Amino acid sequence: MQNRYSLVISPSEEIIALVKTMKNELAKEIGWFHSKNSLAHITINEFMASENEIKMIKKQLNTICESLKPVLVHLNAFDSYPNGAFFIAPDALSKIDLKQIMKHLNQSFRVKTLFKNNEPHLSIARQLSPEHIATSYRLFSKSIDLNFVCDSISLRLFNPNIKQFEIISHFEFKNNPKSTFEQGTLF
Repeated sequence: MQNRYSLVISPSEEIIALVKTMKNELAKEIGWFHSKNSLAHITINEFMASENEIKMIKKQLNTICESLKPVLVHLNAFDSYPNGAFFIAPDALSKIDLKQIMKHLNQSFRVKTLFKNNEPHLSIARQLSPEHIATSYRLFSKSIDLNFVCDSISLRLFNPNIKQFEIISHFEFKNNPKSTFEQGTLF
């Protein structure tokens, strides 16, 4: 049996708690919305795999993360996409760093993906109407200034009972440059 998984970048517990509060504030104003109950994260990709396949995938993710180095992420603006997503955006430098991490992961990941994200953002809500987007901007009109160290990725499994992804594993960035095989001489 195949299960749905996603790879994500999880921010600090403080940012997760803050985004949860923001989602609750928005829900009081507009009611339920897509991703209301989802913990704060930056999606890298989604894929299907069996329980047997996931063991090999975890080994692969450990190897991929071996060479990645931690980066400081600065989130400093509210923004939205035309598809109705309202989110917290990284600053220009963080966006470059996150895109490099996401690109490396997506290029190195040898599993067929259902979805690949190449625009790092921390979603607050998805599929909002234009009116609800306007409400979101009004509600969160003050500036935002959040920081966290991106030093790992998380593997999440979709739980159909609660209709949410749940984190099942973390993979730390080891900042070890890939070793290259060099043949020495005998003489």
